[in-house]
Amino acid sequence: MAEHVAKNDPLTSGGFETQCAHYGEHRLAHGGAVAPPLYQTSNFVYPDAEAFERRLLRQSPYYDYTRVGNPTTAVLEAKLAVLEHGTWARGFASGMGAITAAINACVESGAHVVAVANCYPPTHEYLEQYLTRFGVTTTFVHGTQPSDLLAAVQDNTRLIYLESPTFGLNEILPIEPIASAARQRGIVTVFDNSWATPYFQCPLDFGVDLVVHSATKYIGGHSDVVAGMVVGRDEELRRRVCREAELHGATLDPFAAWLLLRGLRTLAVRMEQHQRSGLEIARFLARHPKVAQVYHPGLESHPQHTLARTQLRGFASLFSFALHDQSREATHRFLNRLRLFSLAVSWGGYESLATGGTFFDRHASGARWLIRLHVGLETTADLLNDVRQALED
Repeated sequence: MAEHVAKNDPLTSGGFETQCAHYGEHRLAHGGAVAPPLYQTSNFVYPDAEAFERRLLRQSPYYDYTRVGNPTTAVLEAKLAVLEHGTWARGFASGMGAITAAINACVESGAHVVAVANCYPPTHEYLEQYLTRFGVTTTFVHGTQPSDLLAAVQDNTRLIYLESPTFGLNEILPIEPIASAARQRGIVTVFDNSWATPYFQCPLDFGVDLVVHSATKYIGGHSDVVAGMVVGRDEELRRRVCREAELHGATLDPFAAWLLLRGLRTLAVRMEQHQRSGLEIARFLARHPKVAQVYHPGLESHPQHTLARTQLRGFASLFSFALHDQSREATHRFLNRLRLFSLAVSWGGYESLATGGTFFDRHASGARWLIRLHVGLETTADLLNDVRQALED
């Protein structure tokens, strides 16, 4: 399959930036083009009836149909696989397309899932509400200790779903002991790595079975594409994930894949800038008298900062904070005074974004007013001044 990592490719041991720029590309085969060609086609033809027949045996060197595979998408999949230290990757039309396919590939009717409580809200909704119609149940737990998750395991548990840092509060989960315990029990682990990207964290190295991404975020980086990825090493899981993709049709469009390839070329330098600006603004907020708490795992004051440093090679720029005055009025006043930070959902692009409102801590069963910042690629000093003036009376 085209999405497999070539084991004899010398670039598999190259540096991250080199792999982003070169891995999976064969420029001389395309007239020396530096950028991979865009195969914006739905269909592919065969030279003869015998070749067409071999497609049913998955033995054909030709592509068949873009819902199943596409040369442009295959380059992206090869890059993501090697960057995440996997052996295969599969692209999807959205992050939720990737997440639901990964979950579906691991469960059947009557199965049970254990999931971290503060996960991405649409993922929580899919597990808690949508899958129940097929007889799949989910137990949500805190997850910052392996015992939290393992205590919820039942005889029919087939999947442990993880996200670290968690949504909203940026809690850090100890990945390796959780994945090891799950593997000993024959339970598959799926990990949402959208926040860290493979530049800062590779969950497969800690024993996780499947990694999912909302590639819309940092991987794309330009706020002009919606996409998702699933990455793994196990061949049986690859077959299941590909089956989900083919039957449910959440196909990654070739042009979207081409845009993601462009985004990958600058992922490392963008993440470094995101990290620098994000940490500087988080430290400023942590010292500000109007701020009660900052939820950023890169801060030494974060309760799991030491664990974060052992698992993460760096820190993304999405984080939350709480004002002392956790009221609707104070939150809206801050948001409405921002000039460079735009009010919008999503994150991971070049532009700085802010949202605010009631955050429901699903573990503590309580609500608090939080402000979420995504620190973009504008000049750090300008962003810092924007946050400073928004906090003024």
